[in-house]
Amino acid sequence: MTEIKKASREGGVGTQQIERVSKRFYGTVHLNPMRMASEAGTIGQEIVQHMQALLGSDVEVTLEITAKNPDGFPPNVIRTVTENARTLKFENIGFEEE
Repeated sequence: MTEIKKASREGGVGTQQIERVSKRFYGTVHLNPMRMASEAGTIGQEIVQHMQALLGSDVEVTLEITAKNPDGFPPNVIRTVTENARTLKFENIGFEEE
């Protein structure tokens, strides 16, 4: 709570408490690729479900994947991952040279 000073009609100064309300949540978490399904399910149950249940809530969940390979990704993996990402309607995909 935050206290604000407010002048009274009698000329004195009093305090009034105003409760601040949190209106936005954000969070980032790293998932273990070997337990991704389990960890994502837990996040859905323990975090997302509570916010989604509130009337008027607008909840968005984004999955971001980054991968590096010191030897580079072979062409067949690049092709498969690119095709699968497009089929799964990824918004942004790409492979880069460092």
